[in-house]
Amino acid sequence: MGDLAKIFKAYDVRGVVPDELDEATAEAVGAAFVEVTGAGAAVVAHDMRDSSVPLAAAFVRGARSRGADVVHAGLGSTDLLYYASGSLGLPGVMFTASHNPARYNGMKMCRAGAVPIGGDTGLTEIRDRAAELVGERAGAAGGPVGSLVEKDLLAGYAGHLRTLVDLSGVRPLKVAVDAGNGMGGLTVPAVFDGLPIELVPLYFELDGTFPNHEANPLEPANLRDLQRAVLDTGADLGLAFDGDADRCWVVDERGESVPPSAITALVAARELARYPGATIIHNLITSRGVPEIIREHGGEPVRTRVGHSFIKAEMARTGAVFGGEHSAHYYFRDFWFADSGMLAALHVLAALGGQELPLSQVVGAYSRYHASGEINSTVDDQDKALLRVREAFGDRGTVDELDGLTVSAADWWFNLRASNTEPLLRLNAEAADETTMRAVTDEVLAIVRRVSV
Repeated sequence: MGDLAKIFKAYDVRGVVPDELDEATAEAVGAAFVEVTGAGAAVVAHDMRDSSVPLAAAFVRGARSRGADVVHAGLGSTDLLYYASGSLGLPGVMFTASHNPARYNGMKMCRAGAVPIGGDTGLTEIRDRAAELVGERAGAAGGPVGSLVEKDLLAGYAGHLRTLVDLSGVRPLKVAVDAGNGMGGLTVPAVFDGLPIELVPLYFELDGTFPNHEANPLEPANLRDLQRAVLDTGADLGLAFDGDADRCWVVDERGESVPPSAITALVAARELARYPGATIIHNLITSRGVPEIIREHGGEPVRTRVGHSFIKAEMARTGAVFGGEHSAHYYFRDFWFADSGMLAALHVLAALGGQELPLSQVVGAYSRYHASGEINSTVDDQDKALLRVREAFGDRGTVDELDGLTVSAADWWFNLRASNTEPLLRLNAEAADETTMRAVTDEVLAIVRRVSV
């Protein structure tokens, strides 16, 4: 089975099948999940990976062995699982490894109402109890076995999303969608059904071997087919989903990538029109333009650390209506504070289809600065590298350490933060003009990479 500490991450479970994650482990996690959370019932869904069906079935056996009734939703996206958890009022587990290669699988867990379970909110306890239970079979607890009901939730999920965005006045649009052989191939047709959309589908066949490209739209190489399709078909825009379809990346009618910060600002403005004066969450490496635009639309921006657990915690604390991250995760109060790439996509379609301008002009109003994108550097000593950068830049701007090192000046800023799992430092820089952005980026990288030699 391997060491459970290796596959239990800060927010989820992820490992190589079967070396690190096998059916015995999944069954033990199912039993532990019920014991730790006290769940009398749970809902389970899975993605299209070959290993997902047997792993989900093993988890169900473990959960039922502890007396929990299980609703099995079958194939679904991660945000479909959140819909199931929220609408049914049940804790839930999604079997997926998101954008990871085919040999991986994993679990994303939540309490009833799609409340996330992370390392400091129960995941560590589930890990420790599962480690004790590995090797036990269903029924080992000796109590009554819970029931199992299969329930197709796709139509309910699609219908619910369409109630959250007004698409009644949308003009006809041609939309290219790259599902990457992931779960968007199932959910996009259901959500778009009945809308005035001519769909140009790419890689909608569910295939967990990812035969065309990785289902990770953050990598520019994985957007090339979509960009080409937009140009070749004259589409109004393109959408790319990751493997479990909880993230969505947008391409404009010119085939150019739209920064997630611009999408965050666009959706924030739309939500503030519905909820004047509301709070909007953004992480510290979204564009400086995001809090500016939030304030201009009468909202209250709140800055957080990077990571969905921090976003969701701040949304719950503040009652924020929306939150966005640079990684193309978008969170909605009306969707149980959970993230949904599909819901963000519907907002983009509504904004574009409600007027006649092309998408490049629509999002241009929300793109104010020049960003480096995330640049990784391998270092031998993360703390030493961060200290050297702090010493070099500490008197050139305002310094904060909410998450790594952030230095902000009048016309530029950068954030440098350590990876939790790899010997990497991640740099994000932004400036009012590209020349300044590149100069700041190059200077920081020179310091970082000199330390690692």
